[in-house]
Amino acid sequence: MIWLIAGAVIPSMMIAWAGGWAVRRWGPSWGLIDRPGHRKVHTQPTPTSGGLAIWLGLIVPFALGHAVLAVVMASRAEQTAWLHFTIPLPSFVEPHLNGLAQEVGNLWIILAGGTVLMLVGLIDDRRGLDWRLRLTIQTVLALAVVLAQPRLRMTLFLDAPWLTTALSVLWIVGLVNAFNMLDNMDGLSAGVASIAAAILAAVLLLVPDPLNHPPQIFVGGFLLVLLGALLGFLWHNRPPARLFMGDAGSYWIGYLLAVATLTATFAGNDNPRHAILAPLCVLAVPLYDMATVVFIRLREGRSPFAGDKSHFSHRLVELGMTKGQAVLTIYLATATCGLGAFLLHQVDLAGACVILLLVACILLLVAILETAGRLRRPATQGKDGSHDTP
Repeated sequence: MIWLIAGAVIPSMMIAWAGGWAVRRWGPSWGLIDRPGHRKVHTQPTPTSGGLAIWLGLIVPFALGHAVLAVVMASRAEQTAWLHFTIPLPSFVEPHLNGLAQEVGNLWIILAGGTVLMLVGLIDDRRGLDWRLRLTIQTVLALAVVLAQPRLRMTLFLDAPWLTTALSVLWIVGLVNAFNMLDNMDGLSAGVASIAAAILAAVLLLVPDPLNHPPQIFVGGFLLVLLGALLGFLWHNRPPARLFMGDAGSYWIGYLLAVATLTATFAGNDNPRHAILAPLCVLAVPLYDMATVVFIRLREGRSPFAGDKSHFSHRLVELGMTKGQAVLTIYLATATCGLGAFLLHQVDLAGACVILLLVACILLLVAILETAGRLRRPATQGKDGSHDTP
């Protein structure tokens, strides 16, 4: 297991780290830069091309891995004339070769869909797109990916393909926008995504597949590669940030976490049905932030996509926290809610209700504490994803 973790995390982390240096240098010349203004925290122009570094942190390792896999499979094929040797591999890799070869095509379909979203985010970072157009593109692309990959359609143990397809599309679009809205302070969105990816990977690797019993190596490994890319980017995004992920990065990571949770198996023959709620525990905080922000904006008679400083992090700052304390508090809330995912497959329905109530109580406690700061805050317009002055 340690070799899987190291082999997945370290290469993607180093590639994203190196890619961060490159986009910090070239991003401003591409027009991908966030300049300080009357609502911005940062005092220096900061590149917003960090999403490219995170993208490279996944695409390059998977491309290299695909190339190595092709050579390895060719070396094991008797009809191969140009290879006259067999490439030795660690014993724990051999049983998964055929599965990897079968899944690699599906992997590239998923990555292609995310790449389109990432490019849309780059255009939005560079020129700005109307929220209606962004939402339409996200929805159409999510629908296309779900239809192209039936495994991405959540089952919910319902015989209603139209409903599960719609819910799957809603899940993808929801997480894309949740992480986009969460990207409003240094290290926040990428840090929360790192915690979510780490917990989900641990659940899938430590809890046997309820259908086939061995750990879910493929999806778990995918999440570890994502974790490595996020950690490499966070070196540049830690306060004070020298690189922002931009909409390109938030779209990319929200999409990848969504498709990973849809691809994974949480419930089945040996696991109770309520185990499918594990992703809700892990991703409760980003979803809470999005839901409360939309509610606040609608209550105030504004568009739910009109940027302001009503986010979870801003509300914590209004309570008297520093920005760093607010980010760490959200990290802790994410980890606390996410830990419930480790227990859902071990408890009965009553136990699952207790876990979900604990998650709900954590979020309700935060909401109550936020109220005092929220009542003192005048509405302030801004752009989602910008680093505004609290």
